[in-house]
Amino acid sequence: MTYSVSGVRELLAGCPLFRDVEPAALADVERHLRRRRFRRGEVIFHQGDAGDALHIVTGGAVKILLPSPEGEEAIIATLRPGDFFGELSLLDGAPRSATAAALEPTETLSLPRSDFLELVGADPALRDALLRSIAGELRRLTGHVEELHFLDLAGRLATRLARLARDADPEARQDVSLDWPYTQSDLAAMIGATRQSVNRLLSDLVGSGLLRIERDRLVIRDVEELERRGER
Repeated sequence: MTYSVSGVRELLAGCPLFRDVEPAALADVERHLRRRRFRRGEVIFHQGDAGDALHIVTGGAVKILLPSPEGEEAIIATLRPGDFFGELSLLDGAPRSATAAALEPTETLSLPRSDFLELVGADPALRDALLRSIAGELRRLTGHVEELHFLDLAGRLATRLARLARDADPEARQDVSLDWPYTQSDLAAMIGATRQSVNRLLSDLVGSGLLRIERDRLVIRDVEELERRGER
């Protein structure tokens, strides 16, 4: 996919990090962006790598994961176009704290660390947006830990599916159709379960009429009922 100058500006304007940046500063950002493409399953960076760039998702989907020595993984975030990742290592200079991989064919725009830090130091709007993002990520991770400790598997699955529906449509109620690049192993890695357990729980939700599974799509029939199941 090739973007014109106006197309790149539109993409940046849709990213919460750059939404309030002045046009002149945004034009400077554009000159330093590099387009990158990744195959399904390709690693964008590994845990422990040096943090050399910020990534903005412009197409596809990305999972942020923690790998285990045994080859298992815990997925701590999934990202879609307009989301960004990789900022923490740019701020503190420490190695990457997690691995990022493409869930499907994916494209990002990357901004080198030096340009990112220069812009953060010069633009208060970007600095404020970055702080809001970090605070939001801490709150999200706190909620994830709470789910892992206090909800059973069925509750964690219901909560995660309901959240994905809300992310797609904050006013979602019924028949929310989601693009679905995830495998059952991915979904298990999101909620700390096994693939077999997720398979059984998904079958229960389909049987109760709350879900419909189609090719590359998942239809959530009743978001509020899923949320109630997550509270039990």
